[in-house]
Formats: sequence, structure tokens, C-alpha cells
Amino acid sequence: MMLSQRRIADRLHALPHGRLQGMLRGIEKESLRTRPDGSLALTPHPPALGSALTHPHITTDFSESQLELITGVHGSVESCLEELGQIHQHVYRSIGDELLWAGSMPCDLPPDASIPIANYGNSNIGRAKAVYRIGLSHRYGKRMQTISGIHYNWSMPGLGTDEYFALIRNFRRHSFLLLYLFGASPALGSSFMTGRAHGLTPVGPDTLGMPQATSLRMGRLGYQSDAQSALAVSYNSLEHYAATLQEALTRQYPAYEAIGVVDREGNYRQLATTLLQIENEFYGTIRPKRVIRPAERPLHALRERGVEYVEVRCLDLDPFEPLGIGPGTARFVDLFLLHSLLADSPADSPQETEALSRNQDLVATRGREPGLRLERGDGEIALTDWAASLLDEIEPIAHALDTIEGGLGYRDCLRRARSAVSDAALLPSARVLETMRRNFGGSHRGFVGAQSTKAKHQLLEMPWPADSQAKLGQMAAVSLQEQARIEAQDLTDFETYRRAYLAPERLQP
Repeated sequence: MMLSQRRIADRLHALPHGRLQGMLRGIEKESLRTRPDGSLALTPHPPALGSALTHPHITTDFSESQLELITGVHGSVESCLEELGQIHQHVYRSIGDELLWAGSMPCDLPPDASIPIANYGNSNIGRAKAVYRIGLSHRYGKRMQTISGIHYNWSMPGLGTDEYFALIRNFRRHSFLLLYLFGASPALGSSFMTGRAHGLTPVGPDTLGMPQATSLRMGRLGYQSDAQSALAVSYNSLEHYAATLQEALTRQYPAYEAIGVVDREGNYRQLATTLLQIENEFYGTIRPKRVIRPAERPLHALRERGVEYVEVRCLDLDPFEPLGIGPGTARFVDLFLLHSLLADSPADSPQETEALSRNQDLVATRGREPGLRLERGDGEIALTDWAASLLDEIEPIAHALDTIEGGLGYRDCLRRARSAVSDAALLPSARVLETMRRNFGGSHRGFVGAQSTKAKHQLLEMPWPADSQAKLGQMAAVSLQEQARIEAQDLTDFETYRRAYLAPERLQP
């Protein structure tokens, strides 16, 4: 056993079982609403789904056509996915013949002007959410914002802020493995690239891709920001991280100053002209998070009360899974996060951060390329060799969690990961391209559309508990009432609200 494996095993055995048993997770799943023909649904957020502003489980992301389904916090993978399934069932029964697009890269998109930005009503908080999204559209374009994915929220009792940041540093070092194993966006519809230069090759009708790609969503053509790439974000401590975010949230950025906050007709174009309008604009594969209080800034919450959980943001929607994520993926993320916690976590540096960015792009665009090498330390290592060594270190964690849970679920997902490292044809990205080629003439729209239809039928055919039906129906009604209450009590004009919310002193503890 290598020294790193022994250290991880020793630290694992030193953890009380109660802490391992106390792991919690929740899922946020983004998905575009589409027409049966694979075009973007331009209908408003369905009233049967309640208020996107106040519903605890069903909201919208960037677009009015982009749903975000949010589970509660769960002590097991099964219960988390069960709730996600019930939310899906409610949605499918509320959207008529529309579908939830099963892929991360979007469906056929109309011109930018026709992509509807999410609407949250007339309250100040609702208007702020909409203006923030208008700002995103001016800064990055609407197309990029229609990309969807899975966010996996995870915590373990007894962890302090420093331990979470140590976990985050290791997660960033090794997240190439998640892109390799679970990337499922090696191709996209050509409408996504309208007006943009790209190095993609034709795959089929109206479809572009890269032959060895794993996740174009996580590459330079996906959810990226050139402006943010200049941020030297350090995860060595909360203080370092918060200082970088504070600067980005308060420093004026010339390109965004040129956009302006309000146009000549008095219409808002963005919330602010700083590098980041608000904290959520900062992109990354993982974020430190804390549940915020009403009207509280997320950075203030972190500074005052520390990290409560982490949000994993690099998972593509799996088009072969009806919910976009299966139990094996969720279990592997549990293992990966525990490994990130237990492994040695030296301080990061700007040089390492730049290397990690290059590694991410390599794996996103060429991850299945035989012999692909990544940067590690002062040298290079074959992706498959690095991946195999990480899986060796994860093995005792899988045994420990299976012992607690009973069964072989964690060891099975580890076994499948080992097989995929040995044979890239088993990866979701390879399966996507092969199925697309074999059954749909290389068409992204044809493949993802068929998977979307299949997922809807599968979930509508499953039993839907009466208590779940009643609960979600009641939540929708209550959320609409809550939005009306907020709007009725909102007496401050929006500009006063905007300036007060963005005041730099509100970022301080």
C-alpha cells in the first residue's frame, strides 16, 4: 500500500461511524422545457408549478424555459433520488406535451432575442433576480446561459470551515476524474454556436462535436468566462477566498461599465458594473456554501458563520438516466468528496490554478484520447494512471460506506469507474456519440429528443404517491400566495433597494 493510501485509510478509520452515517446530500437539476420537436418552449412558467420566486422545490434558472428542480437534504442517495423523481412526476403532469431536455447542451435555440429571461414578478427581490439575468445576457450571451447541469450539495457533521476548504482544494485538483467518468456532452446542436468561432467538427445533421470530448459544457465553449479567468481565487482559507470575491464584487470592470446599469429609456441592463454583479455569478467546479437568511448576502453569511456545505457544479446531465443522474453517480460523488476530505491537501498557488484550468479543458475536449497526459506538480502524468491511483485510494472508503449502508452500492460504482478507466468506450460521452451515430444519424436533436421522450414516459408510468401529489400541489398554491404577499408589502422603490443590497458593507461579517 502506498503512503498516500495508508494515510487516507488511517484517517478514514479514525472517523467515528456517526459522522460517516451523518453525510447529507441534496440535488439541484436544471433542464430546459422543450417542444416535442426539440425546439425551445417559449411558454411562461406553468402556473401549476407555482411561483418560481418562492417555491422551495421548483424554480427557474436563467430562462423562463429553464426549470430548476431542488430536493431537500437527505441522509441517503435513495431517498434523495426518490424525492427528485416525485418532483419530476409533478412537473411532467403540469407541462402538457412539453419535455424536459435530457442533455446538458441545449435544444434547438431561436435567435437570442427570442430566448425568454426568467420572470419572478414585480417585487424588488423578483425584479433583482430578473435584472441579474438580463446582466448575464449582456455579459455572456443568452445561449451560454441555457446550458444545464446537476449540482450536488454535500455535507458531513463535524467539519469546520478549514476542513471544507481543504476538501475544495483537493476536489479542484482531481475533478478531471469526474469530467472523465461522467461527462456526457461531447456534441451539441449547431444552433448553439450561431455567431461564434469554434473548433468543432460535424457529427451529423445540425450537430457539431469533438471525437474524444467528454464534456463540452465544461470546456471553453461551455459555461466559461474570459473576464473571470483573470481572478486569482485562492482556496487556502475563507479569508483568502472572501477577499478575492469582495474585490470582484466591488471593483469596476470597464467592459461592464460600457454596458451601463440603465439604458436611455430607463430599462435596467444589469445590477452593477463590477466584475461580478452578485456572488452567484462566480463560476467554478465547486463552491463553499451557507444557507442565507432573508436579504442576506452569501459572502456575509460565509464570513459570519462559516461553510455549511459544498456545491459540486461539474456534473453533466446524464441523458441515459430519467432524472439526469443515477444512484451510481451520486454514490461516486460521495466517495470522491470523502477522498478529497481525507487526502493531504497542500496550499494552492496561482501556478497550480492555471495548470488545473488547462487540465480541465484538456479532459473536457480530449478526455478519451489514448495516452492523454495531464499536468501534475512539475511534470506530467497519463490521465488513466492518475485516475487509477485515485481509485485505489478511494477503495477503502467504498468498503467503509458499504459496511455502514449494507450492500455493495459503493463498491459497485467504484468497480464501474475502474472499468471505464480501462475502457473509454464504456464512458457516457462515448455512449452518447455511438448511440447518436448508430440510431439517429449523428443528430444531437434526434438523440436527446428521444431520450427526453423516453424519460417522460418512464416517470409518468411509475407510481406517484398520493401524499406527494397533495404536498406538491399545496406547495404550488402556497408559493403563489407568498409571492403575492411579498409584492403587496414591497414599498421601497427598486433603485433604493438595488443600491442598498449591493452596498459593500453588506459583504462584511
